[in-house]
Amino acid sequence: MLGKLARQHDPNVLVGFDHADDAGVYLLTPDTALVQTVDFFTPIVDDPYTFGQIAATNSLSDVYAMGGRPLTSLALVCFPDKADLAILERILAGGLSKMMEAGCTVIGGHSIRDEETKFGYAVTGVVHPQRVMANAGAQAGDRLVFTKALGTGVIATAIKKGVAKQEWIDAAVKSMTTLNKLAAQVITSGAWTVHSMTDVTGFGLIGHAREMALASQVSFRIHADRVALIDGALECVRAGHIPGGLNANREFAECVVEYRARVADEVKTMLFDPQTAGGLLISVAESDAKALIHALNAAGVPAVEIGEVWAAAKPLIQVD
Repeated sequence: MLGKLARQHDPNVLVGFDHADDAGVYLLTPDTALVQTVDFFTPIVDDPYTFGQIAATNSLSDVYAMGGRPLTSLALVCFPDKADLAILERILAGGLSKMMEAGCTVIGGHSIRDEETKFGYAVTGVVHPQRVMANAGAQAGDRLVFTKALGTGVIATAIKKGVAKQEWIDAAVKSMTTLNKLAAQVITSGAWTVHSMTDVTGFGLIGHAREMALASQVSFRIHADRVALIDGALECVRAGHIPGGLNANREFAECVVEYRARVADEVKTMLFDPQTAGGLLISVAESDAKALIHALNAAGVPAVEIGEVWAAAKPLIQVD
């Protein structure tokens, strides 16, 4: 819808909404730019404190995906008028715990009465103008590295249906409450030639890969068997616990995908699974890929190489 509105022309906007980037970037001084993002959603787990943690982790992720450092945040709250305020207190406490872990100060917020609970944050960070990680920039020959496993969408759907096994819930919650802070610190340390980066969230791996490939005017090859999956994810797909967002992602983006090998149907499905607080998808120079993965693994980040970047061609994304 923003694309249909009148365009504002501000030379200080380094990253706007033209290429579906994770956050906006605005130049303040030659050495400092603001990174701004906002995200909120309805509960995806039963425990209020955990929901707050997940919402905060998800909101912070977009700043990390741009190569930035979060500074401040504003809480966004929608809460039923007659609900127990102790629940809201636990949600806020969970969110605060992750903001403190990130070194991001909560300086206020806004709340409204709503029949359905929603929670999240508007987050402001900083980044050097020359070190912004945007969707555009991936180059032919780069390697694609991904830092988390897929599966939070289908497992969250199983949770809502009351059929998720506890070990699936535990694995999904661990992923959704793990900040991308450490991964981003390693990636943006300056030791590697990283050309482009995004976080994989609501549009799934294919949806976000599509945005990066289009913005960079390149094509991607993804090796499906290298993409890690959260324990229980395939079981959820086989049992039909498919979120509506997954089907929407597939309907929208599968047209740019060509499967060049016998990829199992449930694995194809997982490539479109909408993630919450998902991992970072990185386009890094081939010469630095192994060293970057080693550094991430040494820091406790389960990063793996999942594909390559090719010169622009059809299909936009090849999966084998």
